[in-house]
Amino acid sequence: MRVAQSRRIVNFISLLGVCVTVSVIIYLVSMGAFRDINVFQRLVGHSLIMAPIIFILLQIIQVVIPIIPGGISTAAGVLIFGPVAGFIYNYIGIALGSVIIFLLGRRFGKPLVLSLISDKTYNKYMHWLENQERFDKLFALAIFLPIAPDDALCLMAGLTNISLKKFIWIIVLAKPASIAAYSFALVYGLEMVAKIFG
Repeated sequence: MRVAQSRRIVNFISLLGVCVTVSVIIYLVSMGAFRDINVFQRLVGHSLIMAPIIFILLQIIQVVIPIIPGGISTAAGVLIFGPVAGFIYNYIGIALGSVIIFLLGRRFGKPLVLSLISDKTYNKYMHWLENQERFDKLFALAIFLPIAPDDALCLMAGLTNISLKKFIWIIVLAKPASIAAYSFALVYGLEMVAKIFG
């Protein structure tokens, strides 16, 4: 399959995911879900095992294939499961997804990378790939700070000589800060939306 065709498919899936996400948020606001945490909890059920497993799988999928915006699903985890459990489930799902997308990038190389990320993103960060030591430092910083496209960088990391062990350590140690920042910023943002429209 050509890169352009693959990219069109991924873009279509992403656009569809954004439309569904916006629709669900509008629906949840109309239900008062952002004022009552029990509404979220009823959506996933009260299973102590299946609800977290389903959520973690969704987080893994959204890292590998951006079906829904990652920030929204991260905030949803905190709203559904609470700040501690939500953070843990987000962390597990996003970390596993990051490792998977890294391994896919390493296995299938540049054609897969170009089919999953835009030319603009690739061109913006490809100069990082020119120096391995510099890449490792910039990559760790980008994963730590919630300012860069983490999933795209994890995919691009597969094109470098970074070891799997080092990659995993960077994800394990640096990812919690950005997950926490996204989670709580979006939760408070959604609460403000609920107050405006509630």
